[in-house]
Amino acid sequence: MLQLAQLLVSGYLKSSISTIERRYGFSSQKSGILASFNEVGNIVLIVFVSFFGSRVHRPRFIGGGALLVSLAALIMAMSHFISGPYQYTDHISESKDDDSGLCQLESSFQSPLSNHSCTQQESHSQQGVFPLLLLGQLLLGIGGVPIQPFGISYIDDYASKRNSPLYLGILLAVTSIGPAFGFMMGSFMLRFYVDIDKMSKDQIGLERKDPRWVGAWWLGFLVAASFLFLTSLPYLFFPRQMPKEPPSPSLPLFLPGFPCIVLRTLRNPIYLLVVLAQVHLAAMVAGLATFMAKFIERQFTQTASFSNMMIGGVSIPLAVLGIVLGGALMRRLSISTRGSALMCTAAILMCMLTALPLLLLGCSTQSTIPLSSSSVLRQNGSLGCSAGCSCPTETFNPVCGSDGVEFISPCHAGCMTKVQDNNTIKVLNYTNCGCINGSHALPGTCGSNCEHLLLPFMVLSALTCFIASFSQTPSYMMILRSVRTEDKSFAVGVQYMLFRMLAFLPAPVLYGIAIDTTCILWGKKCGRNTSCHYYNMDLFRQRFLGLQVLFVCGAFICFLLSLLILRHRAGQQGQQAEQRYTVVNGVKSPDNNTASKELQRMPA
Repeated sequence: MLQLAQLLVSGYLKSSISTIERRYGFSSQKSGILASFNEVGNIVLIVFVSFFGSRVHRPRFIGGGALLVSLAALIMAMSHFISGPYQYTDHISESKDDDSGLCQLESSFQSPLSNHSCTQQESHSQQGVFPLLLLGQLLLGIGGVPIQPFGISYIDDYASKRNSPLYLGILLAVTSIGPAFGFMMGSFMLRFYVDIDKMSKDQIGLERKDPRWVGAWWLGFLVAASFLFLTSLPYLFFPRQMPKEPPSPSLPLFLPGFPCIVLRTLRNPIYLLVVLAQVHLAAMVAGLATFMAKFIERQFTQTASFSNMMIGGVSIPLAVLGIVLGGALMRRLSISTRGSALMCTAAILMCMLTALPLLLLGCSTQSTIPLSSSSVLRQNGSLGCSAGCSCPTETFNPVCGSDGVEFISPCHAGCMTKVQDNNTIKVLNYTNCGCINGSHALPGTCGSNCEHLLLPFMVLSALTCFIASFSQTPSYMMILRSVRTEDKSFAVGVQYMLFRMLAFLPAPVLYGIAIDTTCILWGKKCGRNTSCHYYNMDLFRQRFLGLQVLFVCGAFICFLLSLLILRHRAGQQGQQAEQRYTVVNGVKSPDNNTASKELQRMPA
């Protein structure tokens, strides 16, 4: 339950990252930094906490860390309350006579973002949002340190050798279920408007499919903080002593031996190769979890709520099923370390075959937004039909013309009037549009015309997750079987440190940078760039999913090398055994009796 609650927070942040990006005008690179910043505190502490795991009151450490994670979730939700109401461009006032955003010929049209309003938007509270979110992520990483190395080493220490893979598979499955619940909760919470606590339903002028829509991202953090608080309390009352607890050396005895343990662990080639393979897979998962919802939104014209539901309701559950089946298969067949390496290699090879076709499933920007290359020209007002409309340069209120052409605002489409709902302030359509054949437009984007590819994309993506997750349990068993018993907790701690240092920390930033390079029209507010409005979707798909294929290939190479090393070792051990137990005629060996007894005990 505690593992579920902790990972619920991180999963929910991943599901809300594109919404937070839109709300505060972050770039994808900045969003990637935010998504990975929890690994900073984790990297610093996890190795030392892992080593001291059997030498301190572990249940209280786990409970205290969980309370810290609960506080982190509250701090992240606090960002909403210290910032003002969400202000989007071409915000419609409650007056029915308001003509903001329309084409106003021969008028001294003023930009809705004057210097005064810009000063208000750049207030101290607004500027403090990103540091506050970073602080919450930092505390989240620190509080999440104890549970992973303690839990994994406990299972392997106190369960039977036969049942350990199954129990480990269950724990790893819960590790995936937590983010799944986070994405599902994000799907639900993002249906509500971000300022639902500050305005009534009739005052909301946006629909959920509007590209400017921002959901109530902060609600989920309040729910997760409460859940964490409740699940952390029992750990404060567990006893310190556990069965078969190893001896607890004092700190003076620990420090001289620490470098030897580090070298002993890091000089193990099987351990290093398997951890590097897991690092590649973790980097892939970190990037996909952060930006896959955004990719589905953009490529297939879906809402943030629906995108999160697809990830949390389809992809992650299948990954959980693969983890459990992998553990059950190992238990059923009593698979050895070399068999585990073979199982991992085969799974990742099949994963490569299912991931490659994803690069071909999508539509280009030119077919989804026919004016993507000329949208900049329209924004600069060089089109004759809207040249005299005095359109503000920072506006973004996309409309879809009756001829299927999308414009970045009704002003740029030359629309002179609008029709609003009598009961609310929502716009129904725009009329008298000089740049549109048919002279009227509907609010919102025209769509990508790529919805028919969503089903095959999700099927292949979920299948890739399912196959790749089969390698999870056997790879962990390879790590635990390749190190000494007394080094297990430390080895798991080093493993998670390398995860965070080489995968979870840099991967979201790397994905974010790759995505930012595909932007063809940046949003602007108060003279500075905000989040991207339009991407080159061919480059977006190729670079985003191309990184996925690259990381899968890296994992395959590492697993393959570990398999070859294990086969080589098995061959050498066989030759040594044959030489040891071969008796040459006419030559007496002092070890013949011992050799005969050992030969009888050896399996065929």
